[in-house]
Amino acid sequence: MKIRCLTVNNVSMQTIRKLVDNIESMEIKSIVEDFLRNPSLGITDVQPLINIEDSPAAPRKHHFYTGGLLVHTYSVARIALTLSEVFNEVYGLKVNRDIVIATAILHDIYKYYQYAPDNVNGGYKLREDWYLSHDYAIVAELSRRNPHDKLIRALSEVHGQAPFSTIEGLIVHLADSIDARLGEILQNMLISKLREYEKNCAIYKVLDVLIKKHGVNRIISLTLENSDELKKLFEQECKSMTQ
Repeated sequence: MKIRCLTVNNVSMQTIRKLVDNIESMEIKSIVEDFLRNPSLGITDVQPLINIEDSPAAPRKHHFYTGGLLVHTYSVARIALTLSEVFNEVYGLKVNRDIVIATAILHDIYKYYQYAPDNVNGGYKLREDWYLSHDYAIVAELSRRNPHDKLIRALSEVHGQAPFSTIEGLIVHLADSIDARLGEILQNMLISKLREYEKNCAIYKVLDVLIKKHGVNRIISLTLENSDELKKLFEQECKSMTQ
């Protein structure tokens, strides 16, 4: 199965849906489509405070910006599919790619219930009235909607809730760890280059606007290759936001 490769700037929900198009099993595809069409939790009356499209992956840790959850999700899926190919070639492992794609897309889908806008420092923060971690939430909701045994097991394994019993759960776990760690390192590099502005500018708030305007690709590229241009953009945006 050949996965369509997309040129990603700001990943959207449509980008994620294009990944779903590559799921061959109609049963698994319909499960994932149902969650993307209606990502609300049916096991609680509590409502999210932000949209899933706006959600970060982990405020202040990795993919902190608006849309960061979708970027992380897309990257995890792509990494997991690449690992599947390598592990098949090198170790002869037979991987169910449909389960890999579905697990990657769904593994963090309920993170957006955990967050709220941070109106003081910019970006997002953990909400104070939420009580259910996203890793438990997806297993509970999937069990309620459509209890697919192997998908439930793989999702349970991604975050360490259960010992690894599926290669698909292990692969997505590894992909998730890789992308989260990469995102954390890149984010730390980005923030460190802008520390001189923190007394006069809300760094996370300004960066969130810059990433919306220019895309995460552009901002990360400048972080690694052109700090002067990054600082110029930051100064301009900071000035416009404080006027």
